[in-house]
Amino acid sequence: MAEYTLPELPYDYAALEPHISGKIMQLHHDKHHATYVAGANTALAAIRDASDTGNLAAINKLEKDLAFNLGGHVNHSIFWTNLTPDTQTPEGELKAAIDDAFGSFEKFQAAFTATALGVQGSGWAVLGYDVIGGNITVFQLFDQQSNLPAGVVPLFMLDVWEHAYYLDYLNVRADYIKAIWNIANWSNVATRLQAARSNTTGLLVLS
Repeated sequence: MAEYTLPELPYDYAALEPHISGKIMQLHHDKHHATYVAGANTALAAIRDASDTGNLAAINKLEKDLAFNLGGHVNHSIFWTNLTPDTQTPEGELKAAIDDAFGSFEKFQAAFTATALGVQGSGWAVLGYDVIGGNITVFQLFDQQSNLPAGVVPLFMLDVWEHAYYLDYLNVRADYIKAIWNIANWSNVATRLQAARSNTTGLLVLS
């Protein structure tokens, strides 16, 4: 049975400093993300065992465990590639899509920031592509897997769980969000948008 694996970071732990410290990146990747990978593999194995033995009493809990941990694995795998040491701005088709949906990049930033600040407790702010409507949209993702609109492919994900920023920014989430604009990898987001529009969504998860 295939297992999920922890992807390597595409840069050194300290590459995103001063916006995100190397200490946070190491803990976030090596501890938190690794825990989701292990949890997903454990749940998957338990589901397979339950199916093989016919002991299905815990199957609903196991499915929820898999959804939560697999969500954490996928979300973080996208998040790492959404960041870069090099400051960028959206260009080309991505810029046009943002301007069309929000009016300007600045208005998109305001909408995304408000979405991220408004997450109650643990979750994510997400820029996604609606494959049905053919437009981009911003939404909140609760915990790791709840509130994902059907037919929307994540393009840019911001982790606003406290473990993503507390060592650097304490409880001031607004400062963390502001810092992210300096390290957002818009080239990666543009590639994800192109893949989503081409319906090659398999490219969007871990690449």
